[in-house]
Amino acid sequence: MITIFVELSKYLLIILFALYTYECFAVFRRKNDEWKRNTIYNKQLLFMFLIHADAFLVIFLMEKEWDILAFYGMQVLFLIVLQAGYRILYKRSNRLLLNNMSMLLTIGFIMMSRLDFLKAERQFIIVLISACITFLIPFIIENIKLLRNMTWIYGGVGLAMLLIVAILGATSYGAKISFTIAGITLQPTEFVKILFVFFIAGRFYISTEFKQIVITSAFAAAHVLILAASKDLGGALIFFVVYIVMLYVASQHLYYFVAGILGGCVASVVAYKIFSHVRVRVIAWRTPLSVINKEGYQICQSLFAIGTGGWFGLGLYQGMPKTIPVVEQDFMFSAIAEELGGVFAICLIMVCVSCFFMFINIALQMHDFYYKLVALGLGVVYGFQVFLTLGGVTKFIPSTGVTLPFVSYGGSSMLATFIIFSIIQGLYIRRQDEGEIDDDFTKKSYQTYE
Repeated sequence: MITIFVELSKYLLIILFALYTYECFAVFRRKNDEWKRNTIYNKQLLFMFLIHADAFLVIFLMEKEWDILAFYGMQVLFLIVLQAGYRILYKRSNRLLLNNMSMLLTIGFIMMSRLDFLKAERQFIIVLISACITFLIPFIIENIKLLRNMTWIYGGVGLAMLLIVAILGATSYGAKISFTIAGITLQPTEFVKILFVFFIAGRFYISTEFKQIVITSAFAAAHVLILAASKDLGGALIFFVVYIVMLYVASQHLYYFVAGILGGCVASVVAYKIFSHVRVRVIAWRTPLSVINKEGYQICQSLFAIGTGGWFGLGLYQGMPKTIPVVEQDFMFSAIAEELGGVFAICLIMVCVSCFFMFINIALQMHDFYYKLVALGLGVVYGFQVFLTLGGVTKFIPSTGVTLPFVSYGGSSMLATFIIFSIIQGLYIRRQDEGEIDDDFTKKSYQTYE
């Protein structure tokens, strides 16, 4: 009987998530109809809570532990408070981003509870703390006007944090990416990405003259080189791509973008020749079956899981996602594809894409050039991180050890993603301020002040 229910449940999950995903893009056709937009947002919440209830009913039937129902109740309460808090304090916040954030968190809660209940409880505590820490960030972005005056503080603090990790950090899976303070493990790279965006935005807001670009490029290169020396390939790639995109948008010169891409290609070849861990990743990517008992085991298990799941998945608890090493962090997408199916996984990708589109849309509509660059940079950080994660688990690109935002297990990644979404919410609210100063006047005034 339980097996039949699990089988029916997976189809219900797919249908509900497909409906939710459709509404993510249907809302763009209702730009001038606030009532219909709110109706869409409310339907999304209904689909989300039904998905949550359906999945946790399956988890309860399989585990037969009453703690699971209590855990489910706490999650529902948290999601309700999160939604209500934003709608009360930030009446002009972007509900699509808020709904998508809640949906991605819900999928993370479901999969973590299925894979490792103790880690799921730990992750829930991290989510609670992250939500509390970042709840006032939209207010700060909307009202504090000194943020653009702290450019070198962002750059200096970020570079110092990377140096500390490179020198004193603990090695995890071959890379120095974290250190532990008072029993709490932190990955500073997750937060330096945000500081890096504010630093680059501040530098290019002042000027995009050649001298300024050279100085900024040297500073950006220092970030990337430290990460490469620490063997944090995913982090180095994100920093590099973010800088190239922000440089191109700020300067509007295509040759900077082309030069950056060519330089990145040369650097990749050099890194392949110099660093053995890069060669290992490339071998595992090119011919994983030839090294299936060593470097290729993880990616092979990931591909087996995705292939086994097919379009409609095996159902919760019917697959073997735990055979994938570090599945809760780097390969959560593979576990989702195996048990919930390819259709569900594609919908998950589309929800992430809708978040990225909204980030870019907000960047395009910002009047203030500084905040336009900030929104763009954070959008690229988010979008490229999703690309690296999905590309790695599907063998589209070599695995970089990057987590799927809001879905994968990880404290630093979770808090950093909350910060990014909160900043974007603040920028969205700021964009709607009626008294926003004209961009040209603001920029000229700032240059005079400097």
